[in-house]
Amino acid sequence: MKTNKKIFLCAICNIESGTCNEDCKFCTQSVKYKADIQRYKQKDINQIVQEAKQAKNNKAIGFCLVTAGKGLTNKRLDFVCKAAHAVKKLKLDLKIIACNGTASLEQLLELKKAGVNNYNHNLETSRDFYKNICTTHNWDERYETCLNVNKSGLKLVCGGIFGLGETQEDRISMLKSIESLNPMNVPINFFHPNEALPIVENSISKEQAFTLIALARKMIPNAHKIMIAGGRELMFGDEQYEVFNKGANAIVIGDYLTTEGKTPSEDIDAIIKSGFTIAKECDR
Repeated sequence: MKTNKKIFLCAICNIESGTCNEDCKFCTQSVKYKADIQRYKQKDINQIVQEAKQAKNNKAIGFCLVTAGKGLTNKRLDFVCKAAHAVKKLKLDLKIIACNGTASLEQLLELKKAGVNNYNHNLETSRDFYKNICTTHNWDERYETCLNVNKSGLKLVCGGIFGLGETQEDRISMLKSIESLNPMNVPINFFHPNEALPIVENSISKEQAFTLIALARKMIPNAHKIMIAGGRELMFGDEQYEVFNKGANAIVIGDYLTTEGKTPSEDIDAIIKSGFTIAKECDR
């Protein structure tokens, strides 16, 4: 029965925004497209700590530290480690997730020492289609980072984004690649159009999106969480909590990286009214 289904909540903290030099066509963080977003190098550690406390108050079990840019540099690594350490000191029982682009095994081990539990690096789309959405780095670098995460002992969070103009074969290929990495969590994003981006519209319908969630659950059965992340509100509207009946069991609450989400209290109330319960802790 769905009343026994626990829904896991995760919050995102955008600790470095809009400074990326890559040309990913779906991403407003790229400086190339000059999207009207907030841009800053490093968020104040005290602000990050306050956001972590708020995430805990909003029943999140995961707190994700996200930076803009292709990958971890020495300076960026040092900053993420300081942020993770500051949050860990609070003893909020939050799983700390880092999402900082491509990373070497050595860098990931440093994050682990600082208190990071999980590392999020999405494949985004299929290997064949990737060149259509990004030319400044290749898909293989992304896959290699995910392999490094598994070697490091951090838990892998790996997903992608639908609605970029990819084919169904591309979607299946991406899901197969994700499954091969045995991730603990799989975040699924849906393209959120922005007038500054070269991709003009989301290429899939709501019905297709629901089907893709069910497909992800079927193709990646060992994933502890199928998480619906960016684009949820725009993609599904009033039916967004139906994702839990299609195979998802987690969502991102609050704002995303550069777009606003619903208030956490709205999500929590709606989830409970839909007959689900909010998970109080992560059992993995």
